[in-house]
Amino acid sequence: MSASIGDLLSRHAIQKREAQMLLAHVLGVSRASIIAHAERQLDAAQAQTANHLLARRADGEPIAYLIGSREFYGRDFKVSPATLIPRPETEIIVEQAVARLSGRILPETPANSGSTNPGAAEGFPGVLDLGTGSGVIAITLALEFPTAVVVAADFSGDALSVAADNAQHLNAAVEFVESDWYQHLAGRKFDLIVSNPPYIAGNDVHLSNGDLRFEPVTALTDRSADGLASIREIVDGARAHLRPNGWLLFEHGYDQRDACRELLLKAGFNSLTSTCDLAGIPRVASGQIR
Repeated sequence: MSASIGDLLSRHAIQKREAQMLLAHVLGVSRASIIAHAERQLDAAQAQTANHLLARRADGEPIAYLIGSREFYGRDFKVSPATLIPRPETEIIVEQAVARLSGRILPETPANSGSTNPGAAEGFPGVLDLGTGSGVIAITLALEFPTAVVVAADFSGDALSVAADNAQHLNAAVEFVESDWYQHLAGRKFDLIVSNPPYIAGNDVHLSNGDLRFEPVTALTDRSADGLASIREIVDGARAHLRPNGWLLFEHGYDQRDACRELLLKAGFNSLTSTCDLAGIPRVASGQIR
């Protein structure tokens, strides 16, 4: 049976803003329109769909998966249960990458001009995004720097499918490679390697709370005692895939700054930096090779 927007908003025990977002998604209108027209009637099919989504959200399913998208760096990206939900703190990686790429771009040179080895052509900045998921980092960098040659790798074919859809929708030139970290990238070198790897310790209670319950566990934790196994592999393999003066940037856990610094030093990186998120929590580590 039909129902009004106001009826549906009052019927489900979830945050009003979230309910408004879901109703806006069902009706294909803005959230402002939902707020302004509480008296609008939904037909039976719309009401059924809305009730279903609202009930799923009440059970804890993430809004991003219910809607199928999430904003990142000012753009809407498709997401699915095969990928992590993009978070604002991951935009720090993009900001730090932009700072390092800004001096290397040739604005009048077209991207992907026939090079079979991304980053190999003189003057072309090569960027590798490891564990790309929905592709938000790689695609954003490709759009911010159209002359960069961007490669995005992930071991999950399902995640790469989502990322490829995002790249096509946003008209971004990105090469996607199915690879477990550097496994299928032998001989390829880049100016910048970025990653948002699994870094939550396997025994962390947060894995059983909130949205994390629904996200792919392999993208959240390496199941090791300290959550650093993937970071170790990324750091240890980076030198073989970085050109001289190349940078490695990666996101890490709230309590892993010192451990990440030690890993970078041990691997021969210098110019080490640590960047905090808006809450003042160390979030992104970086280092440069000479």
